[in-house]
Amino acid sequence: MTENLTTTNELLDLRGTPCPINFVRTKLRLERMAAGEILEVWLDGGEPIEQVPDSLKMEGYKILEISDRSEFFSLSVQCP
Repeated sequence: MTENLTTTNELLDLRGTPCPINFVRTKLRLERMAAGEILEVWLDGGEPIEQVPDSLKMEGYKILEISDRSEFFSLSVQCP
């Protein structure tokens, strides 16, 4: 049994938000957060979950977890 010890500091629900707006909103929220804090982002399947994590990695953010919640995906991102 694995236990998730990660505490999310903020939640951003971007279901229904198209690319690249969902990436821009995620990045703007992360820029307001302190180093080490964790943002949980809810994204739709398809292009959003394929593009947003890769774009965040290229910007220097750490992707901690991607979870399939059946109707959407949960992405945990840590501020550098």
